Amino acid sequence: MKTAFFMNGSARLAFALVGTALIVSCSNPSATTDTADAGNDAATEAAAPADGEVCAPEFAEIDFGIISTESQANLEELWEPFLAAMSEDMGRQINGFYATDYAGVIEAMGAGKIQLAWYGGKSYIEAAKRSGAEAFAQTVASDGSKGYYAHLITNIENPIVGEIDVEAGNGDQFVIENSADLTFAFNDPNSTSGFLVPSYYVFAQNGVNPNEAFSELVFSGSHEATAQAVANNQVDVATNNSESMARLQETDPEAFEQVQIIWTSPLIPSDPIAFKSDLPDCLKEEFKDFFHNFDDEAVLGPLDWAGFDPAGDTDWNTIRELDIAKQMEEIKNDAAISEADKTTQLAELEKQLEALK
Repeated sequence: MKTAFFMNGSARLAFALVGTALIVSCSNPSATTDTADAGNDAATEAAAPADGEVCAPEFAEIDFGIISTESQANLEELWEPFLAAMSEDMGRQINGFYATDYAGVIEAMGAGKIQLAWYGGKSYIEAAKRSGAEAFAQTVASDGSKGYYAHLITNIENPIVGEIDVEAGNGDQFVIENSADLTFAFNDPNSTSGFLVPSYYVFAQNGVNPNEAFSELVFSGSHEATAQAVANNQVDVATNNSESMARLQETDPEAFEQVQIIWTSPLIPSDPIAFKSDLPDCLKEEFKDFFHNFDDEAVLGPLDWAGFDPAGDTDWNTIRELDIAKQMEEIKNDAAISEADKTTQLAELEKQLEALK
């Protein structure tokens, strides 16, 4: 197996997840969308500035956070036309904020450095908890879908491909059974498809702790980075997702041809757009009006989106369920926590889980 690594050192993370939550869980998307839409007319009227007044003049410029799924140069190429269109429509300068990792966007919103952000599901629930993020729109893919898939990938010439039924997509079982001989790369720890989803479905449901299982475990950061690491034979297996694979096929077809998908997850809810919850109501309504009605194909096409649907915070409760399951198992397996404290902490997480249903 390949043993060359693209990061120095190993990223250690001890956990296992429990439960039987599905990515499309008990949350009711239609109900949450209805909640997001409920009272829109009244809210818009209440939020509108009085005649002659300008909405939130203190926000002449808006800083928009972009999570680091690719290099900044690639993201700027994709996003700058969108930000320019948004600037023109809203009559405010919209600036892109490109952090080097997902946490940078979460922390920037908490510090008030950005007012708006594109998140993934996992990074959003962290931002909602820590930074006052409030989802109001959900991305819709060019094909009309509102979901995507996590993958495990390997190099097409890696010998493990011959041991896997690629058509059946059972590479997760091979990875588990042969992990001691493999190098493995997650994406960012705040990534939904690059960390949380495979952590649950591949490892937790099989009682495997990836920190202990592999010959080397690393975090690469972006989906682009893990794809390139696999394409260049720097790691045996890595996480990725269907959107990033489509993007790689477009931007680097040679690398794409070197990547073999060996496992696919259940459907993951597509990404949220969120504003900071303490913004003026009239500004929130301006954001909603722009996103819910924007349909410029020339601008959205490179992002592989058709537009944005109204959404609300609870549309990402499925991600919260997986995250709580992860926390519960970490507590159960932590020898440093007394049994009494485990009981207390687990009971609190059970309450949180119940509150999501």
